[in-house]
Amino acid sequence: MSRPVIGITCYVEPARFTVWEVTTALLPYDYVDHVARAGGQPVIVPPAGDPAPLVERLDGLILAGGGDVGPERYGQEPHPRTGYVRPFRDDAELGLVRAALERGLPFLGVCRGMQILNIALGGTLHQHLPDVVGHSGHAPAPGSHGRMPVRLAPGSRTSKIFGTETVDVAHYHHQALDRPGEGLTVTAHAEDGTIEAVELDEHPFAVAVQWHPEADDESALFEALVRHTSP
Repeated sequence: MSRPVIGITCYVEPARFTVWEVTTALLPYDYVDHVARAGGQPVIVPPAGDPAPLVERLDGLILAGGGDVGPERYGQEPHPRTGYVRPFRDDAELGLVRAALERGLPFLGVCRGMQILNIALGGTLHQHLPDVVGHSGHAPAPGSHGRMPVRLAPGSRTSKIFGTETVDVAHYHHQALDRPGEGLTVTAHAEDGTIEAVELDEHPFAVAVQWHPEADDESALFEALVRHTSP
């Protein structure tokens, strides 16, 4: 039986490797490893081209983490700490997630990916979470994940995936959902009230989390995504 093809969005950033220093489409390999271990065939999807034909060739989609989404996408002026905005990536991923949802493609959003989903459905973001919660525990140091427990809503798909109502997860984000988009149900919170997971009502499998599951050894979310595909 062929493996389901799982598209994973990626960064486009300057990078150095061997003797080269060039603009590169790149992705932390942990995403690839988790998808492969879950039984999927990972395919990296750069922010280019027409999303509509692409989603017809995928069995599932992961919107990966990354820099901040341009605040004009949800009707706000930039906060001084909003950064690493890549308008071309915002354009591509908003188009991709809308095409994926229209088709009913199984979908997992990670960090920025959850925020893209929310904006695509008309929601808004807190641009700098420490202003809201009064601490920096969600992103304790540059390039270093923090750990924090999140509470999962009883009976939610997310809770059923983990088989528990509390999980300790890897965090690295300074933004988070403010107003959830149309059709989204909030299914997890941090202790400080930050929205940590959402699910899309009336969709076969559309789950998004604010934390970074790729940074942990367990692959429950990736396995759930692959299980819900039908290559």
